[in-house]
Amino acid sequence: MFYPYGYGYGLDPTIMILIPAILFTIYAQFKVSSTTSKYLRVNSSKGYTGEQVARTILNSNGLNNVSIEMVTGHLTDHYDPRSNTVRLSQDIYYGTSITSISVAAHECGHAIQHAKGYVPLNFRSALVPIVNFSSNISWLLIALGFIMRGSFLEIGIILFAASVLFQIVTLPVEFNASSRAIVQLNNLGIVDKRESNQSRKVLTAAALTYVAAALTSVLQLLRLLAIANRDND
Repeated sequence: MFYPYGYGYGLDPTIMILIPAILFTIYAQFKVSSTTSKYLRVNSSKGYTGEQVARTILNSNGLNNVSIEMVTGHLTDHYDPRSNTVRLSQDIYYGTSITSISVAAHECGHAIQHAKGYVPLNFRSALVPIVNFSSNISWLLIALGFIMRGSFLEIGIILFAASVLFQIVTLPVEFNASSRAIVQLNNLGIVDKRESNQSRKVLTAAALTYVAAALTSVLQLLRLLAIANRDND
C-alpha cells in the first residue's frame, strides 16, 4: 500500500525536503512583519503620502494615464496591468512613513515595467491563465494519483510545474520593481541617503516572501517527483 504522507503510521521521508522551505518561510514572514512595522513608525522627512509619491513617480515617467486607487486590507498593494491601476492599501495610501512611500514606489515600479514592456513581467502575465487553471486541478489530479494510481500523479505534477515556473519568474519581476523604486525615490529627491537605505531594507524584506514562495514551490515539486519515482519502483 502506498502512503503519500507516510508509511503506515510513520513519517514520509520525502517531507524532509520541505524543511528548509518551512524554516525560510517562517524567517521571511518574521522579517517582513518586523521591518514593515518598524518603518511604518518612521516618517519620511518630506512628509509625502504614499499616494503623492505614486502620483509623482507615475507622472515623471509619463504615466499620467495610470490611476491610483485605495483598497482595503493590510499590505494588499498591487499594480493591475489590465486596468493600468496602482492599488494601495489604506496605510500606504495615506501614510507618510518609510514603509508607505517604499511600497507605493514599488508598485509604480511595476507600472513602469508594464509601460516599457519588461519581458519577465509580460511572461508572467501570459502565465496567469495557465496557472489559474493548473493550480485548481493539479492537486486534485495528484490526490487521485495517490488513490487510483495510473497517470493522474504524473499529469498533476506537470500542471503543478506551471505554478512553480510562475513563482520563479516572479522573482526577477519583484526585484526589478524594487530596484526601479529606489532609483525613482532617489532621482526625484523624495528620500535622502539615510531614508534610501531604509527603503531598501523594507523592499528587501518584502522580497523575501517571494523567495520563500519560490523555494517552497520548487522543493514541493522535487518532493512530488521523488514520490512519483518511488511509487514507480
